Amino acid sequence: MKTWIRRRSIAASAVAVAGVALAGSQALAQTATIAVGAPVTSLDPHYHQLSPNNAVADTIFDKLVNTDAQSRNVPGLATEWRAVEPTVWEFRLRPNVRFHNGNAFTAEDVAFTLQRLPNVPNSPSSFAVYSRPITRVEIVDPLTIRLHTAQPYPLMPLDMTNVRILDKETAENATTEDFNALRAAAGTGPYRAVAHRNGDRIEFERWDGYWGDRAPFQRVNYRMITNDAARTAALLAGDVDLIDQVPTSDLARLRSDNRVRISETVGLRLIFLGLDFQRAANENSPFITDNDGRPLGRNPLRDVRVRRALSMAIDRRAIVDRVMEGAAVPANQFLPQGVFGFVADLPAPAYDPDGAKRLLAEAGYPNGFRIQLNGPNDRYINDARIVQAIGQMWTRIGVRTAVEAQPWTTFVGRAGRQDYSAFLIGWGSNPDGSHPLRNIMATFNSERGWGASNRGRYSNPQVDDLLAQSLTELDEAKRERQVVDAMRIAMQDVGVVPLHIQTNIWASRRNFEHTARNDELTRAQDLRPAAR
Repeated sequence: MKTWIRRRSIAASAVAVAGVALAGSQALAQTATIAVGAPVTSLDPHYHQLSPNNAVADTIFDKLVNTDAQSRNVPGLATEWRAVEPTVWEFRLRPNVRFHNGNAFTAEDVAFTLQRLPNVPNSPSSFAVYSRPITRVEIVDPLTIRLHTAQPYPLMPLDMTNVRILDKETAENATTEDFNALRAAAGTGPYRAVAHRNGDRIEFERWDGYWGDRAPFQRVNYRMITNDAARTAALLAGDVDLIDQVPTSDLARLRSDNRVRISETVGLRLIFLGLDFQRAANENSPFITDNDGRPLGRNPLRDVRVRRALSMAIDRRAIVDRVMEGAAVPANQFLPQGVFGFVADLPAPAYDPDGAKRLLAEAGYPNGFRIQLNGPNDRYINDARIVQAIGQMWTRIGVRTAVEAQPWTTFVGRAGRQDYSAFLIGWGSNPDGSHPLRNIMATFNSERGWGASNRGRYSNPQVDDLLAQSLTELDEAKRERQVVDAMRIAMQDVGVVPLHIQTNIWASRRNFEHTARNDELTRAQDLRPAAR
């Protein structure tokens, strides 16, 4: 007999906020100010798969399946779900839910949302992968919806943790700009957006009609302060109440400051290097030349020996200890130990500059070559410093490296157009190895929705075949073996160069408490007044 999957909603906090008065001023109980280190590029929840965007989307909108602070599935707009047949998932929807504009939430809104995902114009990193497996949407009644697939599909509940639900009436003809201008940004989340200045700040107001726990603040100011020193200074001056991406250089000082609370957890974000697979072996890569600055007439990054040499030249432990100041863990794959799909027998990348030189010589580059390494300077913790450190390490093995760190909004657009030869970027995963495989390592295919964030255009038929098998495998043990095998192949092939997994660290003023999430999302609903 099939049974419903039931999970009890987990409160964002064990601390009750009703009636709690802050030390200092009653006004603090009404307003909170959060400063984040990365810009939010859009309020359209389906435009761009980026953690800063997703954090804000989770504040305004809801999903059928939500996740707790450890990324475990919990009921959201769906109260329960089950596979009623091998190729049919049924979701029962939460009754008496209303959007910020007063419209009732129904199955029609879910159907519309799923239809919209692959049809967002100019999306630089599409959410289409989460709707592609669905062949038909069946509305059973206003509060029951069935999602049909061509083959058994075990990841449907996980996929639904990435899909924010829109009001059909409001969003049916809306553009991404309509969301940014707040004309279409009506969700069912705990806060509604009332003001938006792109790249600067968003202002939220509590939605008193929210179906879940009442938001702790009447108003939240969500500021984007990408300069690390300015963000810390704003916290210490009392201008903001919470900051994310705590600069590692300030961490020891903040830990010892009795005005400050630290919240932290090991994250799910890998920082890695993407490489140019877009150009064939006999084509020039845009930022690679010989040592005299002339085109090579070939792309050395298509040679696995070169890719392994570049990986072996990186001292990950030194980067973690000296650049990240301990706020990371060296990595050899996308996910940390204990997560579904972790490859236990994958050896850690050895730091071996002499071996790297031998591999380069074997590949036909005994004197190396020149390359430019690109990256952002305002997106990830110490991103520009990491790029500089790797440039020095590569230069020591004869790959003379110039580095260029740019603002995120400039960098990510160019990375999405495959403008670079080598670049630093990050990926925050769901707790399942299929997530980075589908989005980063799978061959880019817009019809399938695969490789939406595969900015290097890596492609390996073995990885694709194993991934495809895993996406229809209902036996979890067998599915995990397929995911592990696919990840092992991709990492041994150096489809990307893993560097480290970040520790997610926030700092708040002492009279606030914050729930640290391993998905690193900085959400307004996770901040609350501290209990007295």
